[in-house]
Amino acid sequence: MPKVTIAQKILAVNEDIAQEIRQQLRAHGIRTINLMSGPGAGKTTLLEQTIARLHTRIGIGVIEGDIETSADAERIEAAGGISVQINTRGACHLEAHMVRDALTQMDLAPLRLLFIENIGNLVCPSAWDLGEDLRVVMVSTSEGDDKPAKYPEMFASAQTLVINKLDLLPYVTYDREKVKRQARAINPDLTIFEVSCRTGTGLPAWCDWLKSLPPGREPGLPRPFPIW
Repeated sequence: MPKVTIAQKILAVNEDIAQEIRQQLRAHGIRTINLMSGPGAGKTTLLEQTIARLHTRIGIGVIEGDIETSADAERIEAAGGISVQINTRGACHLEAHMVRDALTQMDLAPLRLLFIENIGNLVCPSAWDLGEDLRVVMVSTSEGDDKPAKYPEMFASAQTLVINKLDLLPYVTYDREKVKRQARAINPDLTIFEVSCRTGTGLPAWCDWLKSLPPGREPGLPRPFPIW
């Protein structure tokens, strides 16, 4: 059997499970964000800072995806969030069945916002629907300013871009305007936030945006992103 046929069948099964997840989370009034980036961009730190600012007003849960260790889930809980760890034992992305299993370990009743922190990878996660409402892709000034051009599918499938580590700009060569131009050439509708999780720059606007999101997506609306 051709490899492309096998891949299509795997993605079709994943899609069915993702739709089940989406319906389940909608029923609880939970809005769900798939947070993706390359390794070290600062996803977990962004979540820590977000939880610190919002958890007394919004119940926040995080499904933590990592190849190994529970270090990030422990950080989320220390910040005041509810977390469940997924260890993929080598797989470079999360899949819907992993999220479905993680949800059985999470009390959904107090939650209004659920983050799925994906594996650090700007390639594979773009193809896998996890039942989310929105996709956020994160880059950082320490990674270089060519990420949208090199990984266009990731930016095409997201609704929001976060540029992190503004505090490092005096010490690195990084053209923020170039990154935004490249990203919007791929996806003109991207909402863009520029932040420093170390200094707090930009985080109020990010948190205000999260608070403004409606609780989940209404059934029947178009899917929030393309599947490649």
